[in-house]
Amino acid sequence: MLLVKEGQLSELTELFERYHVKLYHFFFRLTLDGPLSEDLTQNLFYRIIRYRQSFEPSNGNFRSWVYRMARNIYADHLRQEKRLPGRRSEPEEATERAVVPAAGYTEEHYERLDLALAQLSPDQREILVLSRYQGLKYAEISQIKDLSIAAIKVQVYRALRQLRSLYFKQF
Repeated sequence: MLLVKEGQLSELTELFERYHVKLYHFFFRLTLDGPLSEDLTQNLFYRIIRYRQSFEPSNGNFRSWVYRMARNIYADHLRQEKRLPGRRSEPEEATERAVVPAAGYTEEHYERLDLALAQLSPDQREILVLSRYQGLKYAEISQIKDLSIAAIKVQVYRALRQLRSLYFKQF
């Protein structure tokens, strides 16, 4: 990223190859809409180029910086969606699977999980996507969300508790 910041935009190719799938899955888990997630991912890489001068390694690593930017893009999308009423994707419309099914779990288990995840508040869904699906450490999430690690742990605990409740209500 330091090379990109210095104007060597061709170096962004490596960052794109390394992060575009993870960032697409981040957006997909938040929106449950494949084409929208592709658009948000594309917008994110456009913003990386546009705001490359704002990257400061002393303020955290690239991964924290890019996920903070991704959060901002998602927040912008939500604000825009409220201004322009239109069709929102329902969980049942999500036809892609962002994770590979693990042994012992059926497609029905994953569908129930997707439905429960979609019922969480946007903040709860985001914290679980960052911590569980994207595999970010609490310290990284605290940088992204500008909160203490203890606050992140509490938010994850509460979101998991709510997700568990929603998931088992479906039985």
